[in-house]
Amino acid sequence: MQISAALVKELRGRTGAGMMECKKALVAAEGDVEQALDAMRREGQAKADKKASRIAAEGLVAFAIEGAKAAIVEVNCETDFVTKEGEFQGFLKSVTDRVLAKSPADVAALADISMDDAGGPTVEERRRELVAKIGENISVRRFTTLETTDGTLGSYLHGGRIGVLVELDGGNADIARDIAMHVAASNPTCVSEAEVPADEVAREKAILVGQAADSGKPEAIIEKMVAGRMRKYFADITLLGQPFVKDPDLSVEKYLKQHGCTVRRFVRYEVGEGMEKRSENFAEEVKAQVQGS
Repeated sequence: MQISAALVKELRGRTGAGMMECKKALVAAEGDVEQALDAMRREGQAKADKKASRIAAEGLVAFAIEGAKAAIVEVNCETDFVTKEGEFQGFLKSVTDRVLAKSPADVAALADISMDDAGGPTVEERRRELVAKIGENISVRRFTTLETTDGTLGSYLHGGRIGVLVELDGGNADIARDIAMHVAASNPTCVSEAEVPADEVAREKAILVGQAADSGKPEAIIEKMVAGRMRKYFADITLLGQPFVKDPDLSVEKYLKQHGCTVRRFVRYEVGEGMEKRSENFAEEVKAQVQGS
């Protein structure tokens, strides 16, 4: 049957799909826009389900700050190329804004939140639409919100791949940003020595004691060796113990003391950290697809 350009345009406006895909759906639905829309949504959901098992370890991190509240979000995809897509970036921004506005309990709760206050599609519905359109698995991996009553919030984003939020007790926005930048660069595991889990401390100390014992030195010397190495261990992994990136002659702790402030907490996201990575590169993937066709 003949499908008018106006119908194709209407369906494209409502789905964001390509012209030929919209025309094909309208032909199958005999010109019924609503029926074509439902069919395209079902097809999009099927495509999203099919891609759900594929590794998505690339992506972007974003944050939003409004007054005394901040949110940081990581959204993943399969390849770095997709992160440059305007629709992927728009989805990330919208999700981050919704996290800031709604403070959902977890990713599952976020999935059921509408993308806007007008009752539009949910985050999960929009994610599925994007998977169907872009052709890659896309997932909202994690998010964190920080809210302070009397502290100072700061943030730093490096290349869209590393994002940090910091809350200070005292200080100002410039100091908070400097600390966030330091956290992005040096990747401390926690703020202070007191926050390092006791089992991790015990394990590290046992390793150092064993190494020092092999030296054959007297026990008093071994104790001093272990104590010195434990100090270095804490300096390496804790924010306060690390040399400040903008002035390595100062520890972060001394820098903060100079400005009369302390760090209450920080959140650091790095895209794909702890996830299995794709072993093949894009060129090899294209070659494999061509050879298999």
